[in-house]
Amino acid sequence: HGAAELEEMGTELLPRRTPAPAWLPAAKGKEEGDFCLRSSDCAAGLCCARHFWSKICKPVLREGQVCTRHRRKGTHGLEIFQRCQCAEGLACRLQREHGPTDASRLHTCQRH
Repeated sequence: HGAAELEEMGTELLPRRTPAPAWLPAAKGKEEGDFCLRSSDCAAGLCCARHFWSKICKPVLREGQVCTRHRRKGTHGLEIFQRCQCAEGLACRLQREHGPTDASRLHTCQRH
């Protein structure tokens, strides 16, 4: 096939652009599940958090949702699946149980 045959086919049959590799985020998004680099890339109520080896917009946590409490500074970056922080006015605290004190180490977003 020569260049002349390609010209006769017209550009409508040729792809407009080469698709990006699957590992490369296509664009910074605003919606939940869109790739991002930082939380400012996401819409209100979302944050940019790690999901496997990339980062996507995820919802900020609401009251009663499970959150991650980090014991040491810098451990947040080691997670494969990060959670967003609790919404404004909420704090990530040890869930209050009605049984033995050590029954659960689960943290949830709770009012201050």
